[in-house]
Amino acid sequence: MSSPLQRLANVRRNEIPALIASVAFFFCVLSALMVVRPAREALGMRSGLDTVRWLFVGTAVVTLAVNPVFGFLVANYRRMAFIAATYLFFAASLLVFWWLLVFSPERTGEISGRVFYVWFSVFNLFSTMVFWAVMVDRFSLEQSKRLFGVVALGGTLGAMFGPWLAWTYVERVGTANLILVAVGFLVLAVVAAAAVARLQPAGRVEIPDSVEPSDPLEPTVPADREVIGGSAWEGFVSLMRSPYLLGICLFVLIMAIMATFIYFTRLKLVSAMTDVVDQQTGLFAQLDFWTQFATFMLQLFITGHIMKRLGVGVAMVLLPVTVSLGFIGLALTGTFTSMILLEAAFKAMQRGITRPARETLFTVISREDKYKAKGVIDTFVYRTGDVTGAWTEGFLGKLGGGVLTLTALVIPMAVVWAGLSLWLARTQGRIAAPEAPAEAQPV
Repeated sequence: MSSPLQRLANVRRNEIPALIASVAFFFCVLSALMVVRPAREALGMRSGLDTVRWLFVGTAVVTLAVNPVFGFLVANYRRMAFIAATYLFFAASLLVFWWLLVFSPERTGEISGRVFYVWFSVFNLFSTMVFWAVMVDRFSLEQSKRLFGVVALGGTLGAMFGPWLAWTYVERVGTANLILVAVGFLVLAVVAAAAVARLQPAGRVEIPDSVEPSDPLEPTVPADREVIGGSAWEGFVSLMRSPYLLGICLFVLIMAIMATFIYFTRLKLVSAMTDVVDQQTGLFAQLDFWTQFATFMLQLFITGHIMKRLGVGVAMVLLPVTVSLGFIGLALTGTFTSMILLEAAFKAMQRGITRPARETLFTVISREDKYKAKGVIDTFVYRTGDVTGAWTEGFLGKLGGGVLTLTALVIPMAVVWAGLSLWLARTQGRIAAPEAPAEAQPV
């Protein structure tokens, strides 16, 4: 069995156990998310698109408030302790929502629905951010180029399995009990995280500011039991003093804006086609199915080979190119088929190729920044992009601008995005190379 796996995934024999544990870890995280996501979407659409835009603002505010708390955990507790605490906290909060649905249904109205929408959006970002922080901490740059595509495949399988569970069993067990399924997956995620920590030990030293990238970093003390230390706000400080991290910020910001443009375009198009809830559900299901299928195929056969043979830069540039071509096609045709192609291509490229490639950017920074600065980028910066995209799209809509106007904005943004992708890949290469100059160091 290992031989076909080694050929398909560019994995070496000694890496297989850790890779399997990582795939299981991501599968559990995404299964937990996607089991309860349908409830989030239904609650969000209740009050209209303008309400959803305000919920995006609420999510960004809550994310900003939670970041220092997460930074405090990172600074003061061992890594496995705060990783487990993060997932178990979200599991406990899910149990609160389950209790309300089962024992106090009269309290679950429109307000609680909005609270759940915001909470789920924060949960969504932090749970995936913590997962990828573990991955970039455990695997080297060379390993990440080969293996992260396969690791992301585990998430895609979870993203398919979760909705399948909800769709198949919701009438038998009820929506509330699906929340218990999500809790079970989060507990399994903690177990899988512990297995990854055991099978794939992390590097054993910090990267101090005074160390040149060319200096050998020999192991000195076990890192898994170390407390990372520093300030809870250190992630924000690191972003402000590092052009490399600021570049990643801008990349993520543009990506989130583009994703939000597509999200609201999809809602408008489906809403214009029918106002029957069951028919809307069917249309959204078509979009989700083809998106996950395309993502699955990319991750299974292509991602690892693209990063290994063509490099991180090419892997990241593919997404801006995809967005540009997709919006041009949608502007020219305006059909539901072109919307399916745009969203499926965007999410497949984002999850199957760009996300694994983007995560490799963090493999060359210090361990503290892998958790703190990365946490800020993957949560607050991403949600800031959501808010910017939602209100920009809404403003253009009020001015009477349709898909054509949106496309005219998307194209120049995609050009900047592609150029930034290439710069980040080159900078990463300079930091990782033994002959890299001192000024290439990110922090």
